[in-house]
Amino acid sequence: MITKKQLAPFYERLSLVLIGILALGFLVIQGKDVLDPLMFGFLFAILLLPVSSFFERKLKLPRSISSFLSIILLVSFIGGVLYLVGSQISKLMDDWPMLQKQIAESINNLYDWVESTFHYDVSKQKIFLANTEHKLLARGGEVVGTTFGAVSSLLLFYVFIMIFTFFILFYRKLLFSFVLQAFGKDNEPVVHDIVENIQGILRQYILGLLLEMVIVATVACTIFLLIGIKYAALLGIIVGLFNIIPYLGIFTALLLSVLITFATGPVSNALWVAGSVLGIHAVDSNVLLPTVVGSKVRLNALITFLGIVLGEMMWGLSGMFLSIPVMAIMKIIFDRIESLKPWGYLLGGDYEFKKSAEKKMKTQ
Repeated sequence: MITKKQLAPFYERLSLVLIGILALGFLVIQGKDVLDPLMFGFLFAILLLPVSSFFERKLKLPRSISSFLSIILLVSFIGGVLYLVGSQISKLMDDWPMLQKQIAESINNLYDWVESTFHYDVSKQKIFLANTEHKLLARGGEVVGTTFGAVSSLLLFYVFIMIFTFFILFYRKLLFSFVLQAFGKDNEPVVHDIVENIQGILRQYILGLLLEMVIVATVACTIFLLIGIKYAALLGIIVGLFNIIPYLGIFTALLLSVLITFATGPVSNALWVAGSVLGIHAVDSNVLLPTVVGSKVRLNALITFLGIVLGEMMWGLSGMFLSIPVMAIMKIIFDRIESLKPWGYLLGGDYEFKKSAEKKMKTQ
């Protein structure tokens, strides 16, 4: 007699799931120093895979050489962007005396406004600022040491990313064979489907994000030039770069752009810049992002924002960058495993509903 498989009670299964999620989160937080550059290396390896394959097939280069050349191209691209930003910042530093004078005048105007509005004497304001400045200078050595340590850690972080990218490219067939063997021959078609979709979607997402960054930076530079902003190129690049960070990056770009414009020109220019950045963000969020990037990764806004917040809580700024690619990978896996399909639907939401509705309309 065949007996039905007994399922554990719902509360027991739910408890096990919650314990598993908490344990996984703890391990992810503790393993940040290794997992963080490894994830970036994985993304860069997927992006550079066609380049490395081209060197191997067309130029008949060994895999080690093709992987190394691909990374050199990536480093050259990043170096070019950094050089472009650095050259603009150097121009800003050349005008530092003028900036100091402008800031001093703005502070004096702020003193007068505070005194006339809140009836707080200017001398008391200056005493308060002098005390604050003294405290900051007293901790100057500590701040310099912390900054040096942060820069050193950042450089080491980038070195680890490049090393992981090289090894993932070099051992990609070994890693893929391991995944196939780990899940067994019966699941080979599903594994192939998941791996191909992950490669395609993540590569399109990264390229779409870069394209969006270039478009936003170009539009911002053009608008700032028309307004007559002195450092239009620098501010446009800042808006484009910070726009990569979903939702939160635009506020950082807005703050930096307004501060630099306020220090180098009249208040009206700062207001124009603020309005322009907000307008660019509105068009980008509603037109450009869904067209260029949103079509690649079908994640609803609620899950995306929640993932960004959790990513920042766990891994900081890098967690914000990695949250969307990680959730995209999860969605691809969930959609192809029967018991996890509801979770895949939750990540996609209305996209899946609209897609199924369109299919029904076509069949009728």
